[in-house]
Amino acid sequence: MEENKLEKNNTSYDASSIRILEGLEAVRKRPGMYIGSTGIDGLHQLIWEIVDNSIDEAMAGYATRVIVTQHIDGSITVDDDGRGIPIDIHPKTGKSTVETVLTVLHAGGKFDNNSYKISGGLHGVGASCVNGLSKYMKVWVNRNYDIHYIEFVNGGKTVAPLKVIGKSADKEHGTKITYYPDFSIMEKTEYDDSRIINRMKQLAFLNKGVKLIYHNEKIDKKYEWLYNGGVNEYVAELNKDKEPLTSSIIYGEVLRKIDVSKNKEDPCIYSINIEVAFQYNKSYTSSVYSFCNNIHTTEGGSHEEGFKFALAKIINKYALDKKYMKDNDDKLTKEDVTEGLVAIISIKHPNPQYEGQTKRKLGNTEVRTLANNVTSEIFEKYLQENPDEANIIIKKIMLAAEARKKSQEAREITRRKSPFESNSLPGKLADCSSKDSSICEIYIVEGDSAGGSAKLGRNREFQAILPLRGKILNVEKAPTTKIFDNQEITSLITAIGIGINPEIDMTKLRYHRVVIMTDADVDGAHIRILMLTFFFRYMRPLIEQGHVFIAQPPLYKFTLGKSVKYAYTDGQLEELKKNAGNARYTLQRYKGLGEMNPEQLWETTMDPTNRILLKVTIEDAIHADQQFSFLMGADVGPRKEFISKNAKFVKNIDA
Repeated sequence: MEENKLEKNNTSYDASSIRILEGLEAVRKRPGMYIGSTGIDGLHQLIWEIVDNSIDEAMAGYATRVIVTQHIDGSITVDDDGRGIPIDIHPKTGKSTVETVLTVLHAGGKFDNNSYKISGGLHGVGASCVNGLSKYMKVWVNRNYDIHYIEFVNGGKTVAPLKVIGKSADKEHGTKITYYPDFSIMEKTEYDDSRIINRMKQLAFLNKGVKLIYHNEKIDKKYEWLYNGGVNEYVAELNKDKEPLTSSIIYGEVLRKIDVSKNKEDPCIYSINIEVAFQYNKSYTSSVYSFCNNIHTTEGGSHEEGFKFALAKIINKYALDKKYMKDNDDKLTKEDVTEGLVAIISIKHPNPQYEGQTKRKLGNTEVRTLANNVTSEIFEKYLQENPDEANIIIKKIMLAAEARKKSQEAREITRRKSPFESNSLPGKLADCSSKDSSICEIYIVEGDSAGGSAKLGRNREFQAILPLRGKILNVEKAPTTKIFDNQEITSLITAIGIGINPEIDMTKLRYHRVVIMTDADVDGAHIRILMLTFFFRYMRPLIEQGHVFIAQPPLYKFTLGKSVKYAYTDGQLEELKKNAGNARYTLQRYKGLGEMNPEQLWETTMDPTNRILLKVTIEDAIHADQQFSFLMGADVGPRKEFISKNAKFVKNIDA
């Protein structure tokens, strides 16, 4: 039968079926391959593709400032004082080099080691990709005070060839690019100021001495960043909402030539710059962040491994020399020496090798040795020259090691032999009948009342319910041993099945969705942030891989005659009132999930065909780290100040 179907299909498959996409057509046809998505992430990625080129000029030592402007009409301008894109005729294309760079994929200075020794971009598609996805792009290149101008429309079609349009009195060299995204391809949405601000601030920290400016013309607000201290100031920023253990930030920077030649006939010597800065605080969490050529290597890699190895080596040696430990004692681990540590490792490498396509893990073996040597040098010197501060650090690490040993037994209790073995699950868990984790979901609810309604209203095949009693422990202010003493947290760990840092195994995940379902009031919000803090600090891959959700129960039940509708926001309620006109209606404000009967809870909050779930994501792990420290950390001063400044903006508070 299938053969007959194929015979009846007259469509030929020959040379004429193979379409060759010319110029930037490939980018417009498959934008996701180049910028990830056409949504809000892709919209911001267009900005970074241009900004990264300007930052590469800064890393090469030519640019001192980068200005990003969001215009009222939604267009973006990136202006730098680098060398300016070359304007001479390119020998292969016969067009100006600036036109070639902006209209041909994989054309750029990144492939010429003499032009860029270090670069964040590797593929030469950034600027041309932005052009391909823009309604228009206007480019001004300054060379020797001459202003050269070229313009493109509709995905890279040249409408104004390169020409000199005048002289500049104050700008000898540089590039300015203005583009307007093509919203027939990109989704029309607003820019997220916080994303732009966080990234530009981060770039300023990672490129000391380079001024970054962001101007939002829509709200007429301008931000400027200039950090001459580099990553040293970055650590101070990350620690500002924590309690530093010592007054000093340990810092070092070196530029070293590394010979990576495979043989003498083919010499290969890299000049590698590395900056390391770190400081301990009184918290129980680790915040170690690594970068390569300004790219956040979220999965670490050789530079981070070398740094942690050096910490453990130097601290073990110091602890033995100063008699904090005996020769036969267990050695302090990397987990011990990074508790309460904030650290930044930033490396600038001419030929970075990443594991996989995501650029999340650095693989260069020579970097491990370099990071180890640099960290060892600066840390050993610091400990010897600052005995009082060294004493404070060592004592904290010894306590961390003690806590680790005590918690190992507790960890074993929470581990499950099999991800679906029911005899070790918490008694309060109402599990689902399916063993297919890809369709299963668990609702974490507050209190027995809400738990009872959820258990009766759920679909037993794929929905599990775990009621928690009261508020769980604030893990931001508690050592690991306290976590395992908390019954509600151990129930969570056991039910979810993957374990906690540093021994997470995502293959043991029992539920594809972990749904936090709390009351729509202040207490509910507090419980929600406590759970999110726990997931972020101890089960981060659960969030990173998109398994954590927040349920959205309705705020109001609106009854008009026999018609019952639900409002999830005050705006929806006002719309229902307006549509009802002068008709009589009754209104019920839900103060808690327990006020809903099982049918209502299912219909409004748990039925996959009707419910609203918010997925929890981490746009920027470093910014998220700061926010959790600010909201949940031991230092209450900044929170009090924030509340006092912003209390006037709160219109309604539940009594």
